[in-house]
Amino acid sequence: MQERSKKRWDLQRVVKWAFSMGIGEGKNTDSTVKEKEPGGCDRLRTMEYPLLTAELARQIEFAEAEAAVSCADTMHELRAGSESAVQRVCGGFAIYCGAGSPLTQAVGLGLDGPVTSEEFDQLEEFYFSRKEPVRVETCPMADASLFELFGQRGYRVTEFSNVMARPVCQSEEYAVPQGVEIRRAGREELGLWTLTVAQGFAEYFPVTQELLDVMKMFALSKGTECYLARIEGRVAGGGTLAVRGKIAGLFGASTLPDYRRRGVQTALLEARLRRAAEAKCDLAVSLVQPGSASNRNIARRGFQTLYTRVKFERAFLENRVGEERK
Repeated sequence: MQERSKKRWDLQRVVKWAFSMGIGEGKNTDSTVKEKEPGGCDRLRTMEYPLLTAELARQIEFAEAEAAVSCADTMHELRAGSESAVQRVCGGFAIYCGAGSPLTQAVGLGLDGPVTSEEFDQLEEFYFSRKEPVRVETCPMADASLFELFGQRGYRVTEFSNVMARPVCQSEEYAVPQGVEIRRAGREELGLWTLTVAQGFAEYFPVTQELLDVMKMFALSKGTECYLARIEGRVAGGGTLAVRGKIAGLFGASTLPDYRRRGVQTALLEARLRRAAEAKCDLAVSLVQPGSASNRNIARRGFQTLYTRVKFERAFLENRVGEERK
């Protein structure tokens, strides 16, 4: 049982950071590339960064929630007998995409006002009835009642992640470094994209079929755009953009080992920012592990920490559920 739990946690961790700018743009980054970024520091100095408000936090959290809900819907459509499910609860979404799935968690809770004990019961019932722990990605702007309930019911903190953002300027020029070609992957290339991105961080985590399946569900979800980078006609890396309203989510990026330090990640970033501008997005957002190489690298590209999210978790215990139902 311990080994099974560890494997589930490893999958959750790899997908979490692969589908941010985490693993894929950590050591795989092009921070040593010496070409000058378009506009250099001048464009960063002229940007107007947003102030964090409850409404902005809600937009960002719900953009991610929408991506997860879309992934659950895609899984339900494409997989016969899928048990994926979504429920609106506590102002946000409880999402289930299978036992131990990295997508099986709640997002956006407490951002529509106070959370009652009865609503929280519904959240726990959603997961415990499926014999799953309750995992909640929590924004610091959530109502205080949510945090009180976490304390009352014995939840523990299992993870932190920085939500980093930068404005998307319609007048900004985004130039891809020479020698790197970026094109959006067609539906027939999604298998190639999935394998490429997964292999880009294979030194951290093995490429398993389970991981590839989860990544493909993301790729097929509504509003998700996948990109492949090529050097001299050969695939060198990949990245993803999710457009949700005015928010552009940048995630799922990695470079194959043989092509690192050749401008691939810079090219993917510039291409996705340009596409975000074309889509009339106001803000580009990415999740990173605090203090990681990814955190430092995207900060150099104009991203700033907007807030830090916390994952709260409560384990499923069969005997406790039986007692609570009496």
